[in-house]
Amino acid sequence: MAVFEYRGILTSTGKGVHGVRDADNPKTLRALLRKEGILLTQAAEEQAAKATAGRQLNLRFLSGRVPIADIALMTRQLSTLIGAKIPLFESLSALIEQVEKEGLRRALTNIRDQVREGTSFATALETHPKLFSGMYVNMVRAGEASGTLEGVLDRLTTFMESQSQLQGKIMAALAYPILMMIIAAVLISVLMVAVVPKVTAIFQSMNRALPWYTSLLIAVSKAAAGYWWLIGSGVVIGIVLFRRWKSRPVGKLVWDTFVLRMPIFGKLFQMVAIARFARTLGTLLAAGVPLLQAMGIVRTVLGNAALEKVVEQATGSIREGESIAEPLKRSKRFPPMVTHMIAIGEKSGQLEEMLDSVADAYDKAVETRVQMLTSLLEPLIIVFMGGAVAFIAMSILFPLIQMSEFVN
Repeated sequence: MAVFEYRGILTSTGKGVHGVRDADNPKTLRALLRKEGILLTQAAEEQAAKATAGRQLNLRFLSGRVPIADIALMTRQLSTLIGAKIPLFESLSALIEQVEKEGLRRALTNIRDQVREGTSFATALETHPKLFSGMYVNMVRAGEASGTLEGVLDRLTTFMESQSQLQGKIMAALAYPILMMIIAAVLISVLMVAVVPKVTAIFQSMNRALPWYTSLLIAVSKAAAGYWWLIGSGVVIGIVLFRRWKSRPVGKLVWDTFVLRMPIFGKLFQMVAIARFARTLGTLLAAGVPLLQAMGIVRTVLGNAALEKVVEQATGSIREGESIAEPLKRSKRFPPMVTHMIAIGEKSGQLEEMLDSVADAYDKAVETRVQMLTSLLEPLIIVFMGGAVAFIAMSILFPLIQMSEFVN
């Protein structure tokens, strides 16, 4: 059976529609759509559509870039449909008709076909790792096994929405300082390359001794104007070598350990990782995922090799009969408050609630800290810009004043 991209017209309203539908051949597709009141005007098999993608838009490239907000919305809609007692196959078919992102629509079409052939929903999701994470797949698998798929999808939606909101707040807070830094870099570069050489040419023609700061400015300006290609190449090569080193396990561990020890920002990165750890583990346990399996999934979402190593060691200790809190406490990577709350949750049988409380507290702490850092960064950037421009102006004006006094 083939998958077709089609365009048609609703016979009842005359409105144009488009979508993806599987059928044996175009004739069968036309008959299927006619039953739904759609007059087929154009149909292209998926393989043929790929051949024309280069002339329009590379949808395959975009398929791995579906925003988390779109996946959260799709999950919410699927939960609603399943809660209305609509079978999974029909629910997926309904979603395919209304999903806007082409990459997500293709993935859902493939998942629906697998479900129709008898594959479990979780196993079908697992074939699209760029869209559905290991946590997503394992929670769905637990929901299918326990008959609570609707509730699991609700938890997944809440989790993804909270992560998306936190990322949005952080990016919104950092947008202005980043813009200021870009403007400062462009402004100083233009001054050094285009303005300073023309003005300092006057000094060189007069054969007079210049102040050290003016000589420094001239040297920097000549280097920027004459060797910009060498400087740029060095920066690019340095970035490539650094990324290659950081992609190796040893390099990633060394760098991530350094990141956690950085002044000011290290604490922020640690708080983000701990919030992610607590939120993910709490969500997985609440969905019925076994603890050891949940710890293995959590390790992959932390984004820091040093903390991943701690969680891996903690998983081994738990497998040997220890509690969750003890190995985390021994690592000294998790604050005492976090390990204490986890220990209380284990003893009281309310671990999921405690983890959610930890995640809420750290999400708020991250938001507060980001706001504090941005409030400090803004005046620092302004001072840096003002200082750089003042240095350039001083290096140009002072020699001019001295020369005018000498001439007089």
